Amino acid sequence: MIRSFPDRVYTVVALIPPGKVVSYGQIARYIQAPQSSRQVGWAMHNCPKGLPWHRVLKKTGTLPFPVGSIEFITQKELLEAEGVLFQSDDSVDMKQYEWNIETSED
Repeated sequence: MIRSFPDRVYTVVALIPPGKVVSYGQIARYIQAPQSSRQVGWAMHNCPKGLPWHRVLKKTGTLPFPVGSIEFITQKELLEAEGVLFQSDDSVDMKQYEWNIETSED
């Protein structure tokens, strides 16, 4: 059975452990669509309820929403509740909190 692109994205998002984050590009590479990070972003616009959407960030560790927006505040609060600390520029240190998809067990 061929799974849709969004379904492949959501499968990965479901695996991200609490307190860890991944970038859109990491997900794209993992699902063997390395040039598709924007499509991952579009898929995340329709992320099903119950998935940890808040654990997906830009590759720079910044949140994908405008600073101060309700979405930004919600995502930041959810990550902080999991122990993710933010730097002074409101970004996440990807080296510290990045989940290494390639070494995880499926």
